[in-house]
This record gives sequence, C-alpha cells and structure tokens, in this order.
Amino acid sequence: MNTEATLLVDIDDGVATLTLNRPRQKNAMNRAMFAALRDAIYTIRADRAVRAVILCGAGTDFCSGGDVHGMDAPDALTGRNRMDDVQGWIGMLIDLDRPVIAAVDGVAYGGGFSLALAADFVVATPRARFCLPFLKVGLVPDCGALYTLPRVVGMACAKSLVFSAREVGAEEAQRIGAVLEIVSQEALTERARQLAVSLVSASPVAYGLAKRALNQSYQSSLSGMLEVEALAQGIAISTDYHREAVRRFKDKEPPMFAWPAPCAD
Repeated sequence: MNTEATLLVDIDDGVATLTLNRPRQKNAMNRAMFAALRDAIYTIRADRAVRAVILCGAGTDFCSGGDVHGMDAPDALTGRNRMDDVQGWIGMLIDLDRPVIAAVDGVAYGGGFSLALAADFVVATPRARFCLPFLKVGLVPDCGALYTLPRVVGMACAKSLVFSAREVGAEEAQRIGAVLEIVSQEALTERARQLAVSLVSASPVAYGLAKRALNQSYQSSLSGMLEVEALAQGIAISTDYHREAVRRFKDKEPPMFAWPAPCAD
C-alpha cells in the first residue's frame, strides 16, 4: 500500500475501507484526493464483490473540508466545472446501492461534513465535531450537502446549521439524527467494521432497492412510491436470498442477517 497516497483503499472480505490520508492537514481534500475518491467510487460501483464501504480519516480527524490553498477560481465557469467534477462521484456515492458507513473522529468540517452525510450511517467519537462553515468564507455548502442535510436532520435544522455556520458536537449531532452511535476513539474502527460486516450479510438486492427508493421518496408522490415498492418487492421476493431467509425462519435456524449487538461503550 502506498502510504504517500492521499487516499488509502483497502478491500477485505467484501468491505472497502477508504481512508483520507492527509493527517497533517486534517485530511483536507485537495485535487489529488478528489481524483482518488472519484476513481475509488467508480471502481467500487463496478465491483459487485464489494458489499459495503467504510469512510474514515487517517490520524485524529475525519476531514477538515476542501484545501483552502486550491479553493480559489479565476472565474465562475472554472469554479462551476471543478464542482461538476466532484458532483459526479458524490452523487454516485450517495446513491450507491450498498451500505456506506462513515467513521468520524475529530473534525468533519465543510466538505468533510458533506462526505459524512453521504453515508448511510455515521459512527462518531465523543470528540467528533461537525460544521458547515461555508458562509464564513462567502460560499454555499457543496459535495451534496444541500441534498443530504435536510433529509437527515430536517429543513429547519438544516437552515440553522447552514446559516449560523456553527459547530455541532457529537452528542448534538446524534440528537438531530446526523450520528447513529457515539463510541470511544479506540472502538471507532472496530465498530464501523462491525456494522459493515453485519450489513454485508443483508440481501444486496433488497438493500440496494430500498436505499434508492428512499432517496427518491421526498420528490415522489404516494402513487409513485407505491409503484416503486411494488416493482422492488416483485424483484426482491424472487431472489434466492429471500427464499433461503424464509426457509431458515420456518426451520427456526439462525437468520442470514442480524444487526450487531448494542455497542459496549
């Protein structure tokens, strides 16, 4: 593994761990890291052997956002094109039909908070801090946050976080729904992997269908979502996974999928 890379990619037993690797810069995302994330997400999307993804940061922080040294743009078109390049893989990550878990320690600022919001579940340490400080530098939230944040915390809370640009600690982030669990720094990596391994045992068809349907639900009608449900269920009920799960239930055998036991922390 190339420890000089801005992104470390490790795939083990169907779980891909993407580690942002600029710890001296609090894992600020520069152009090289954006390109590495793009390549990794595209590769994962095409590789069905990857059944779950973990996002984490090297060192003591998750991600401090975009690297300010490469943030300026000479004109609006250049700035827009840069964001367009990022939005391709961010959209793909948000809609990835597999579980995505973010393991957050230290700061998750700006685009780092956006990256965490792109995950299905966020596990954080007590020292995790979340913030969208874009207004402080005359910018708007990016990396998908304008889509994900209201869906995760609700519109009123999203406006509060965006317009105040205030920092949120781990406990408040959990109260508003942005964090699933808070665990110790020592347990963070293991807990994220525990969740990932558990979700790997879920039906990949049912998980993918349900995730994409939920992502569509806010902009769909009741009749539209009922039709999505019917089509998705028709596919899921025809899978070998469903038949085997029903057989095990009838025969009182252990289930194929079980959420991990509550964390000991």
